[in-house]
Amino acid sequence: MLTTLDYVVIVLYLAGVAAFGVKAGGRQKSTADYFLGNRDLPWWAVCFSVVATETSTLTVIGIPAVAYGGSLTFLQLTFGYLLGRIVVSMCFLPRYFQGELVTAYALLGDRYGDAMRSTASVTFLVTRLLADGVRLFATAIPLKVIADSAGLDISYASIITVIALFTIVYTLIGGIKAVVWMDVVQMAVYLGGAVVAVMVLLGQAPGDWWAQAAEAGKTQVLYLASNESLSTWLTSPYALVTAVVGGAVFSMASHGTDQLIVQRLLTCRDERDGKKAPIGPAVVAIFQFALFLGVGLLLWSYYGGVSIADLGLARGDEIFPKFIIEGLPPGVSGLLLAGIVAAAMSTLSSSLNSLASSSVFDLFERMPWFGRIRGEETSATRSLFVSRLFTVFWGIVFIFFATLFEDRDNPVVELGLAIASFTYGGLLGVFLLGLFNKATNQTDAVLSFVTTVIVMIWVIFSVWHHPGEGWIVWFMPGDEAIAREGLRAIAWPWYTAIGAGLHLVLGSLLALRHR
Repeated sequence: MLTTLDYVVIVLYLAGVAAFGVKAGGRQKSTADYFLGNRDLPWWAVCFSVVATETSTLTVIGIPAVAYGGSLTFLQLTFGYLLGRIVVSMCFLPRYFQGELVTAYALLGDRYGDAMRSTASVTFLVTRLLADGVRLFATAIPLKVIADSAGLDISYASIITVIALFTIVYTLIGGIKAVVWMDVVQMAVYLGGAVVAVMVLLGQAPGDWWAQAAEAGKTQVLYLASNESLSTWLTSPYALVTAVVGGAVFSMASHGTDQLIVQRLLTCRDERDGKKAPIGPAVVAIFQFALFLGVGLLLWSYYGGVSIADLGLARGDEIFPKFIIEGLPPGVSGLLLAGIVAAAMSTLSSSLNSLASSSVFDLFERMPWFGRIRGEETSATRSLFVSRLFTVFWGIVFIFFATLFEDRDNPVVELGLAIASFTYGGLLGVFLLGLFNKATNQTDAVLSFVTTVIVMIWVIFSVWHHPGEGWIVWFMPGDEAIAREGLRAIAWPWYTAIGAGLHLVLGSLLALRHR
């Protein structure tokens, strides 16, 4: 059980985060300061900020569960991530730094027009709200378990609200500078906690724990699937081709078209620094995932390889929180829990700032009536005030949205976690279409984008493979087919690649109308 020292560590961390974030952000005089840090942030800080932003509570507690119940093949995805980010630095970054762009979707506005820019921005807002709303709720799960075990009657909503309010404070006041510098601190906290956990586990695990894991087939990194059928490649997320190719395309979308990441890249001092920022996190991510996968293997050895059910747990991602509560010395448990909170706060603060920036630049300032206000020489102070209002607004929306997921069995949770798969293909496709097909216009881009998103929703929900009956298409939950054993969906790394390819084909065909 947690001790008083653990609770003190968590409380001091929350208070320290808010205070340090406010101080690190300094004073802002314009929206350029607030959203882009006046384009004067060092690349290495941006690099760590990107890593912390893409690391959520689901990573900290979920990756160890992957290794505990499986092997190390998840690490193959990071090879694809590195490849995809190299492409981003070569193809996307030069375009972003050619002009004074303030959001990723301003590039689409320059290429196609405001309609495409607004469509992409709204898609980003919905995607980020769904995905990070669920991540915020996921942070409350281990904290709620701890509160219940201590006899404290604390609701999910209360935990979510406290974490969100502390995050809103330093994001509201400090802007992107506070977000980036706090991300650096928070990354150090959760990685430091993981290293401490590894050291404790190494001291308690058998001396031959690695040999035991290897004998059980849990140390496998590469899954070539060379003797498997094409359907296996399409349905297995950890087959080498799927992981590398699918992971690379997914990374191109997340780091080349998602305002959450692109905004950080635009805070760099120049294009040269900007190109380092996406590649560095890919290298760090390899180490980070290897570290958390190692935690999972050590936990497997620590608990004797018993199943999740035999440990009295309902799901795999409870295994690491269980060890944090029961297996770590006083104070260290508090540090690890602070690391879980840190991962959530870094993701939430980044989302708040990027949502506010996209709302202001891609939507609010593009409204027809805003031209009249702008014609009256809208002051920098007023624009900054509006930006902060949007930060507070999205913070409140996040709190409300995250509290909707109190039922962990709610299938909408799975939808929230996989929501990027619905939209990333369309977003990457429209960027590639604009860059490489000069014949397309705004109508082509918007129609193909909307069609791609709709088709991908159908593909994700309605295309399955059965080992004996082959591909099964178009059935909904409740049909007889849902009860068949062995059904497998298309592996999620392929969704972005399928969506991007579909968008390119549709857009190019539509362009033939006016070539």
